Amino acid sequence: MATQTPVDTFKRVLAATTKALAGKTELEVQFGGEVAGLVKSGDVDHLVLPMPPTQPTQVAIAKSRGQADALALKLALHDPDIFAKDLPRPGPARAICEALEQARVESLGAKFMEGVSDNLHAALDARCIRRGFHQDGLSQDDTPMAEAMGLIAREVFSGRALPDGANGIMQAWRDHIETTGSEALDNLADNLDDQVEFAKYTQELLKAFDLGDELSDAEQGDEDEDDESRQDEDNNPQNAQEEQEEQDPGSAQVSEADALDDDETDASDTVDADDIDGDSTESDEATEQEGRRPEFSNAPTPYSVYTRAHDEVIKAEELCEIEELTRLRTYLDGHMAGLSAVIARLANRLQRRLLAQQQRSWNFDLEEGILDTARLTRVVTDPMQALSFKEEEATEFRDTVVTILIDNSGSMRGRPIMMAAVCADILARTLERCAVKAEILGFTTRAWKGGASFQDWLAAGKPDHPGRLNDLRHIIYKSADMPWRRAKHNLGLMMREGLLKENIDGEALEWAFGRLMARPEQRRILMVISDGAPVDDATQSRNRSGMLENHLHQVIDKIENRSEVELIAIGINHDVTRWYQHAVTITDVEELGGVMTEKLAELFADKSKTTRRRRR
Repeated sequence: MATQTPVDTFKRVLAATTKALAGKTELEVQFGGEVAGLVKSGDVDHLVLPMPPTQPTQVAIAKSRGQADALALKLALHDPDIFAKDLPRPGPARAICEALEQARVESLGAKFMEGVSDNLHAALDARCIRRGFHQDGLSQDDTPMAEAMGLIAREVFSGRALPDGANGIMQAWRDHIETTGSEALDNLADNLDDQVEFAKYTQELLKAFDLGDELSDAEQGDEDEDDESRQDEDNNPQNAQEEQEEQDPGSAQVSEADALDDDETDASDTVDADDIDGDSTESDEATEQEGRRPEFSNAPTPYSVYTRAHDEVIKAEELCEIEELTRLRTYLDGHMAGLSAVIARLANRLQRRLLAQQQRSWNFDLEEGILDTARLTRVVTDPMQALSFKEEEATEFRDTVVTILIDNSGSMRGRPIMMAAVCADILARTLERCAVKAEILGFTTRAWKGGASFQDWLAAGKPDHPGRLNDLRHIIYKSADMPWRRAKHNLGLMMREGLLKENIDGEALEWAFGRLMARPEQRRILMVISDGAPVDDATQSRNRSGMLENHLHQVIDKIENRSEVELIAIGINHDVTRWYQHAVTITDVEELGGVMTEKLAELFADKSKTTRRRRR
């Protein structure tokens, strides 16, 4: 029997205590995720925790315990059906509801268990520090109100002072929140044991902060749905009965585990938003999209953008310090060491195939060029013979650029994003050795469920059909002209917690396509790695359905049919063949390296055959 390391023992004990705290012996506790989260598969809950460091400190141990305790308490004390009732649409009001509910369940657990209280306190302190909430001079514009509300609620509910890491955000928000909502917070504290009453007082708190209009939107939407449902039942009671049978609550499956980071901070954050239960809007929409082929109307909704003022195109090295990039790169290498060797062998095979297709030819007996040493014997035997020179014929193959565009959405979290990063890194090295320029790009959004664009739209009175309502974040991990050695550490950024959020594929493709078209190379290849259709909750909930999907379809059609860019796509656990003409879908993320190398090899092989036919 193999000897267990201290980390193995810690993981085993933490898993056992987490199951006990959640009250679920069948709970599966796994380690290795990038963000603490919950995933429901069938009737079994899977709790995923970040891997503890090999030499954990007391602070790291307490933080890991706090992350596990927060999720366990959510499972034990939170009813997602009650919470979903009258839940506001995505925006500030909903974010406050989520923060208050997490504060409720954590405060209940801390109230009766001192050790749990200490763990949650340590995890909260670490989270606040990593999000910059400890800094002096913060203003309300620098920090989200929902975060401040959740922090003050924890203090009121538990009676325990907040950690020092929250000092900065409290300086900005405490007076305003306590002056406006102290009475409502006290009412909430008196009803921690009753989630239904707690939800009612939550609505009162939102109204006190002039956020009641979002509640009225949700209530009106529920009334409209109820009216339509009643009308359908009156018209056809048999269909209504069949529909009710099909919607058996026991058959629902949850497959989404969102991260809690609403900002562009990195953080080893604890999970404290309601999205971990998978009852968010984007989870339902994503599940629905995966189950059917997208229907594009003959007159699709025109794509529009509410504002581009908050979008950003940023280099990876500008998103965090070089020391952190180095640490993240080391983390990536450590977790994927065995897999890197497999992918490296595939990449070497690709290199041999590419170099074999570079059919070098020479022109001999020239008056200038490179001295032809093989023909020096003629000069020795006949001194009157002139020296012979040769010149290598230019090859069309070298004039190529490849862009690898990687989906950096939250659903890629964990092993898929690790695989994508390692494969892109090794392929970039391989192509560089073959004198083929390679670019690595990523796309996500700056916030969950709408960022500053969404706030601008709210301030403008919420005009109808606003278009895209989230802030784009397009990341340049490696430009085509950057040597691989300088970009090596940038790929580690994909391991940064809080980076992966939502995905707006259409505009990302347009961006990558525009960069390719600006390149001088004659041959341009664009490879997309994604695991699903575009998902942005704020945009999809405030516009006509299908806007993001139709736009993606239009962009793909333009690239595939009206440009010379060669577009290929690889879908991870998602059928992208319904979007792209040249695509492959993989069900095991371990296949990604082999598929990427084979697809590139096929493209270059096809090009080589075409070139030979032209020469004939």
